Amino acid sequence: MTDISKAGSFKLGDRTVKRLGYGAMQLAGPGVFGPPKDRDAALAVLREAIASGVDHIDTSDFYGPHVTNQIIREALHPYPAGLTIVTKIGARRDDKGAWLPAMAPEELRQAVHDNLRNLGLDALNVVNFRRTDGLHEPSEGSIAGQVSVLAELRQQGLIRHIGLSNVTLAQVEEARRIAPVVCVQNLYNIAHRNDDALVDALGADGIAYVPFFPLGGFTPLQSDTLANVAQKLGATPMQVALAWLLRRAPNILLIPGTSSVGHLRENLAAAELELPADALAVLNGIGAEAKAA
Repeated sequence: MTDISKAGSFKLGDRTVKRLGYGAMQLAGPGVFGPPKDRDAALAVLREAIASGVDHIDTSDFYGPHVTNQIIREALHPYPAGLTIVTKIGARRDDKGAWLPAMAPEELRQAVHDNLRNLGLDALNVVNFRRTDGLHEPSEGSIAGQVSVLAELRQQGLIRHIGLSNVTLAQVEEARRIAPVVCVQNLYNIAHRNDDALVDALGADGIAYVPFFPLGGFTPLQSDTLANVAQKLGATPMQVALAWLLRRAPNILLIPGTSSVGHLRENLAAAELELPADALAVLNGIGAEAKAA
C-alpha cells in the first residue's frame, strides 16, 4: 500500500494533516447532481481512502445537493479520530442542477446547519466561504459581510476554523482582519499559475493552500507535454500533476477526487513519485509558457 506520509504534512487549523487528502465531489451523480450510479462503490472509495491513511476530506452540502455528505456519514460515521472534514458554502442548486450563488447571511447560516445535519457533526472542522459569482476565477469585491457571518458561527462553536475559496489576495487580507483564515482553495496547477504569489504569501504565514482542478485549463499542447513526461516516468498524467504540486510548496494540500478505488490508489501513489530535474524543468516550462501567452 502507498505510504502517503512520504508527501509530508502541514497544519490545517489546529490539526496537522497529510498533504494528500481526498475530494468527495465525484461521489455524487453526473454533473455533481443527484445520487451516484453505484452507492456501494462510493462508500468503498471513502473507506479505502481512510484505510490508506487519508485524514483530510473535502466536501460540500451543495454536492448532490446533500448526497455527498450523506454518503460520507454512512461510510465513516462515527468518524476516525484525527479525520479533518472541510466543507464549503456559498452556492446552492436548483431542481435542474444549476449552480446558483447563495451568499446572503441567512443562506450561509442555513448551509452550515445543513452540513452539520448531513455529516452528523456538532461542529465543522473547517468551513470555506466560496465566492461563487466568478465561476472558477476570483472576482473583485468585498467579502467582509460573508466572513463576518462565519466569524459569528465560529464564536457560537458551530465552526472551528474559517477558510476561503475562489478569492484574491486582497480578499484574503480583508478576511484576516475579521477572523483567522486557515486555508485558501483556488484553481491552480502546472498550467494555471496565477496564484504563484498567493501560494508563497500564505506559506510564509503558515496558511494552507488547497488547489482544485489539478488538470484544469490545460491546452492540448500542454496536455501532450504532461503526458510525455508521465510516460517517461512510468506514471499517469494525474500522478505527475499531483507530484508537481507537492513539490511546488510545502503548504499545498491536495484533494484529488474520484469515484473509483483504482483511481484513488493511483492518485495517492503520487506521494511516492520522484520528479527528476529534467522532468521538473519541462513541467515548469508549461507554466512559464502559459504566463507568457
